[in-house]
Amino acid sequence: MSNLILSSDFTSIVLNNTPLIDVRAPIEFVKGAFPHAVNFPLINDEERHLIGIKYKQEGNAEAVKLGHKLVSGEVKRERVQAWNDFLEANPHAKLYCFRGGQRSKIAQEWMDESGAEIVRLKGGYKAFRNYLMQAIEESPTRFEPLILGGRTGSGKTLFLKNIKNSIDLEALANHRGSSFGRKTTPQPTQINFENALAYDLIQKLEKGFKNLLFEDEGKFVGSLYIPKTFAAYLSEAPLIILETADEERVQITFDEYILSAQESYKTLFKEAYLREWKSDIESAMQRISRRIGTQRYKIVCDLFENAFQEQIASGGLEAYKEWIAYLLKEYYDPMYDYQILKHSQRIVFRGTDEEVRSYLKTRLNQEPLA
Repeated sequence: MSNLILSSDFTSIVLNNTPLIDVRAPIEFVKGAFPHAVNFPLINDEERHLIGIKYKQEGNAEAVKLGHKLVSGEVKRERVQAWNDFLEANPHAKLYCFRGGQRSKIAQEWMDESGAEIVRLKGGYKAFRNYLMQAIEESPTRFEPLILGGRTGSGKTLFLKNIKNSIDLEALANHRGSSFGRKTTPQPTQINFENALAYDLIQKLEKGFKNLLFEDEGKFVGSLYIPKTFAAYLSEAPLIILETADEERVQITFDEYILSAQESYKTLFKEAYLREWKSDIESAMQRISRRIGTQRYKIVCDLFENAFQEQIASGGLEAYKEWIAYLLKEYYDPMYDYQILKHSQRIVFRGTDEEVRSYLKTRLNQEPLA
């Protein structure tokens, strides 16, 4: 047997987006894993359950013995082959289990016996996860944040995409950050969101950025929360307000909530996409009904229904713009203006897309912009 290599160079893994083989059971993997990790378990959920029972009843030695019995012969060959195939396609891949102990060591040994050499993470998932959470916790000492605010539809997300030293929390959270912000694919787990945020932070800071730009999100993005210390740091940061004409805001919102959203639903639900999309929009309107009051809720529902019927009848989508304009004026704008008033002392600049871009170039001393 050749030397079984251990590594705790987690920074290198993040900076290189190193592929990872997670040999934990699927039930562990779905709760949280790392970017670029695939789940090729040493033992599946049922085997893990049986081994756990054996461990409680008869101790570790008997549990290990049962594990080797369950994963032997053709089952063992198939699992080793899956690991080897992934390593062949990703020669720099590394291996981990929960604590970097028994399971990943067995997998590493079996791969070694088959002629494949792979590095195992020292301390496994737990150590790497601690490293990432510590990186988030300590990051406020390494950069100064700037927050991009603006009314709904101002194009903040579009703006961020063109700035190299930005971190798009909504993209990491797979959510548009509003009452109508759900997407057809679910949000990641809280753990996966935090892991992705840590990756993004480490990679950006490694490039030497002294300032990072974030969208104004508050403490939550959909159902996910921004880590407490990090959120508190962002909440005190200078605030830049992106000002966009109302007509353009309606168009930006239309492009995202109608055109892009319906395309996503069509991909997922095929012929039933309009029914599913309509149902989700109606659920979102129901969620805001108490905030906007009975009369305005009825109007917003009627406007949406009229636009939907127009689409069914003629295929036209323009009527949705009236619904969007009403939503912006009667729901989003008052809510945002109230929130921004509470943080007016943090505002350092207001301007159009071009003016904000120019301001940032000056403020950031020509730090790289896309």
